[in-house]
Amino acid sequence: MSVMPPNLSIKQWEPDDRPREKLKEKGAESLSLAELLAIIIGSGSPGESAVELMKRILYHQRNGLLGLEHISLQRLTKFKGVGMVKAIKIKAALEISKRLQNQAYPQKKQFTSSALVFEFLVPLLCSLKHEEFWILYLNQSNRLLEKKCLSKGGINQTVVDIRLALKNTIELEATGMILAHNHPSGNLSPSNQDLELTKKLVKAASTFDILILDHLIVSEKRYFSFKDENLI
Repeated sequence: MSVMPPNLSIKQWEPDDRPREKLKEKGAESLSLAELLAIIIGSGSPGESAVELMKRILYHQRNGLLGLEHISLQRLTKFKGVGMVKAIKIKAALEISKRLQNQAYPQKKQFTSSALVFEFLVPLLCSLKHEEFWILYLNQSNRLLEKKCLSKGGINQTVVDIRLALKNTIELEATGMILAHNHPSGNLSPSNQDLELTKKLVKAASTFDILILDHLIVSEKRYFSFKDENLI
């Protein structure tokens, strides 16, 4: 990449360094996150290109892209060079990404380890400020049939309807389930309630020859697997 003097507009950059031209010639995967978002917002501000503006915004987010996903429109407009129109464009792009992520794992997605399950759950659970309980319904090959949020709760607990969990399993003709919930506090140790609920679900599911393959407790960067700890 060419060395560019500071504060040049993108139009003054070498063609190979401009995000749009770079995407056209080398593909979207060659662009950095800041460059991709720069294309979305379209322009920077006097003395700062769109790319530099997005680099500055991302730098101030504790969790990078995940932090940007949860920032409010009002807070985005606090950054110099970002008006409401640009803030809306950023939020719209992030929402499209989120919806794509939620649809990116059809039946072909196969879970063969707790690490793969955690990778799948990260965009769903890791940044929430309240607890949610999810179930992944699987076929005999451990491939995903459907994912469902069974309940939403407060800061430290959520109520789970075991009958509803099994009803969904039967309707989907699933043979396996993976349980998951988040701990917003970051403490991954299972509570007595977590242990008791898991035992009840395992026992109830076994009546229908349905396997509970794992139960993951998720935080922002780490997870606890009941299966890996021999609790299932």
